[in-house]
Amino acid sequence: MTCFRFAPSPTGYLHVGNARMALINWLAAKHLGGKFILRLDDTDKERSKPEYADGIREDLAWLGMAWDAEEKQSDRLAAYDAAFEQLKKAGRVYQCYETPEELDYMRKRLRARSLPPIYTPPSAEKLQSFIDEDRTAHWRFKLSPGTIAFEDLVRGPVHFEAEKLSDPVIRRHDGSWLYMLPSAVDDRDMEMSHVIRGEDHVANTALQVQMFEAMDAPVPTFAHLPLMTDIEGGGLSKRLGSLALRDLRADGVEPMALASYLAHLGTSDDIKAEDSLEKLVSAFDFKHISRASPKFDPAMLSRLNAQVLHATDFADIADRVADGIDESLWNAVRANLERIADVKLWFDIANADIDPLIGDEDGEFLNQAASLLPEGEPDSETWGVWTKAIKAETGRKGKGLFMPLRKALTGLDHGPELKSFLPLIGRVRAVARLQGQKG
Repeated sequence: MTCFRFAPSPTGYLHVGNARMALINWLAAKHLGGKFILRLDDTDKERSKPEYADGIREDLAWLGMAWDAEEKQSDRLAAYDAAFEQLKKAGRVYQCYETPEELDYMRKRLRARSLPPIYTPPSAEKLQSFIDEDRTAHWRFKLSPGTIAFEDLVRGPVHFEAEKLSDPVIRRHDGSWLYMLPSAVDDRDMEMSHVIRGEDHVANTALQVQMFEAMDAPVPTFAHLPLMTDIEGGGLSKRLGSLALRDLRADGVEPMALASYLAHLGTSDDIKAEDSLEKLVSAFDFKHISRASPKFDPAMLSRLNAQVLHATDFADIADRVADGIDESLWNAVRANLERIADVKLWFDIANADIDPLIGDEDGEFLNQAASLLPEGEPDSETWGVWTKAIKAETGRKGKGLFMPLRKALTGLDHGPELKSFLPLIGRVRAVARLQGQKG
């Protein structure tokens, strides 16, 4: 059984970088007929908050990603203790006593000698002096020498020499856990077949491969994705506030637009709006993922958002629009929307008093046009009949005919087809606007 996981720390709200990683795990799981686990890495007691965990669940549900099970690291401390004891008996963990300042000094000395800043255990004499000082120990995982190799679904073959890596700290002096061991224990116990995460974890994966082996556990298949940047190629960290999913949602971004963008971004696929997650699932392929860093472009997201709305039926948004907005209005204006909130603008243009835009040279023409408007309430045929009559009477055509009518009727130089929008304005209001009156 294939099994994938998304393992965020509930120390903040979900942003687009997290969401992309979650979505790709979810798409891969569904494409392969496997399970998708939401795992909250909440062992950081000070920074982990219930409201952030709730926000993560809300954002994933908004994007349409259901999870098959939920796990929390705070519920699994006994499993980490047991794995730690297993590794201790196998001689794969050991105590260390250096302070952060001493470790920093060691690293600086190594760099000054053009050597990699790899931790070296102290001599027996130095170790005993630390113990005599009654220092509290932290614990490191002992790497076995040799080549660490794994096949990455995105990067291809990956190799590390263990001698060039530092033994990672896995447990702090106060007994709390760092990321490395709990993550490996969880992946072992939850039978993860695949681990998909950012390329900033590649070195961590090398360390965890040896942890899996030391625990006699199967090593998952790994895929490390390039990290997303902004449009200039810089990091997204300074913009996470504006790119939090809760903020995008409040700004009117449609979930299918964001899902389409994040699924196609950084792949060989065309970036386009899809009408269902099922299409994204069927098209998913690790081979399509590029090694280049994907650049998140808010303007592209807006274009996809517009595409989604243009193809959305009224029944699908009826409960999200203001009272009075009906299917006829939606169908008339949806091709001009970027955000669903934009429909309110066109509702007001159709129903509220506006100031018509009338150029000095167009007043007489618009009065003629008003006199030629067919009797009765306009319908879908009125616009064609009316503009044909105006053209015959005035000789105007093209932009010289249509733009003055649009500006007078809507107060704008752009908008929906007036064939569909004129009936929403109504005859009385249309005549008033053509005559330069507020209406």
